[in-house]
Amino acid sequence: MARGEARSVRRKARAGDAGQQPATANGAVRLGPLDGLIGFHLRLAQHASFRAFGRRAGLSDPRPGRFAAMMVIRANPGITQSQLGRAIARDKSSVTPLVHQLVKENLVERHRSPADRRSVSLSLTRDGERTLRRLLAHAVEHDHDLDAIVGADKRKLIRLLRKIADGLA
Repeated sequence: MARGEARSVRRKARAGDAGQQPATANGAVRLGPLDGLIGFHLRLAQHASFRAFGRRAGLSDPRPGRFAAMMVIRANPGITQSQLGRAIARDKSSVTPLVHQLVKENLVERHRSPADRRSVSLSLTRDGERTLRRLLAHAVEHDHDLDAIVGADKRKLIRLLRKIADGLA
């Protein structure tokens, strides 16, 4: 967003244009300055994608991060919990309960690290491998759906998303 646009958004927000008017007659809700904010649209797109993946995979209670965590653990057997958190952009307060749940469901197991006895390494269980194979098949199908939506702009979109992630890291 250009500097002038940012000032305009802040000015509108201070002036009360930020969604304080009632919804339109057809039920559409005004988004105010949110409509021009990249972060808001990133969240909407991520949420819609996540819900669609959950429906496709038949997950009644899909939880963010599970699939990514399992994929990273599979690709890096023996990874520590802190390394996992960094890889999937989760802090300790959210990766710890995620790992606890995966262990509880017998999808991941913990081992004392042979290199550092204070550290715990993670690996997938047999059930975790089976579950991940099933989820991966759904993820590939889901990605084909996203490819159809994005079309030839996929590489550009991924490049822009990486640029955002790297620029804000």
